[in-house]
Amino acid sequence: MSHYQRIACLCTEAVDTLYALGAEEHIAGISGFTVHPPRAREEKPKISGFSSGKIERILSVEPDLVVGYSSLQAELCKDLSKAGVEVLLFNHRTISGILRMVRVLAALVEKEKQGNLLEITLHTRLDVARTQAKLWDLAGWRRPVVYFEEWHEPLTTGIGWVSELIQLAGGVDAFAELSQGNSAKERKIDDAQEVIRRQPDIIIGSWCGRAFDREALMARPGWADIPAVRMAADGMVCEIKSSDILAPGPAAIQHGLSQLQQLIGRWHARHHGTLAE
Repeated sequence: MSHYQRIACLCTEAVDTLYALGAEEHIAGISGFTVHPPRAREEKPKISGFSSGKIERILSVEPDLVVGYSSLQAELCKDLSKAGVEVLLFNHRTISGILRMVRVLAALVEKEKQGNLLEITLHTRLDVARTQAKLWDLAGWRRPVVYFEEWHEPLTTGIGWVSELIQLAGGVDAFAELSQGNSAKERKIDDAQEVIRRQPDIIIGSWCGRAFDREALMARPGWADIPAVRMAADGMVCEIKSSDILAPGPAAIQHGLSQLQQLIGRWHARHHGTLAE
């Protein structure tokens, strides 16, 4: 039997992973932002936000382990450790980090076999996307430039695993050089005109915790000259829900990657015919 029977998940990707491992009975409480899987919201008490949480509320579910993510939860986790609770704080920014998190959580709940199967499933999804992108490359088709907007005030582009997923799906991240920044401040675009200069073919909005305003984006000064905006009627300016791609867990690969593939396939179809979709 696993030592950890009451895990408090302050990050949604931990919930997603533990359910995927068939270890939901180990979860004592979840983040209020949890979306995957949908049934978690009905089955588990919500004990925190993301960057906010009351110590008393978290402790009320009597956790023997708290799982968090990133420096934004570091102070909260520090306070919980002072209260005598074991804390595990992930801080990965890459696809390989997502897979490593799966292995770590599987080991903690003694679900190594299920962890191996989940990792194989995720690797298969990545390989399928990589193969499709390679076929488009072999056909001599240009990869579309993708601008991923994580926030709008200030303009903030996608984090590391998002950039990797865009590449795997067959696109070119318009701001790949910023994606390695650990904080949102490091991924800030100082000049909105730079987005215009990079001429993205596809624009994806994924405003963390807020609905993407497509019309407001297209109305920005000068943005009508961007190829994606000119093709907005064909769906080249769209939203991917932040819960599907901005949580560094299985959902980013199982849901976010497939939506990226569909968008890029649609872009190729508009340029090369329906066989691209």
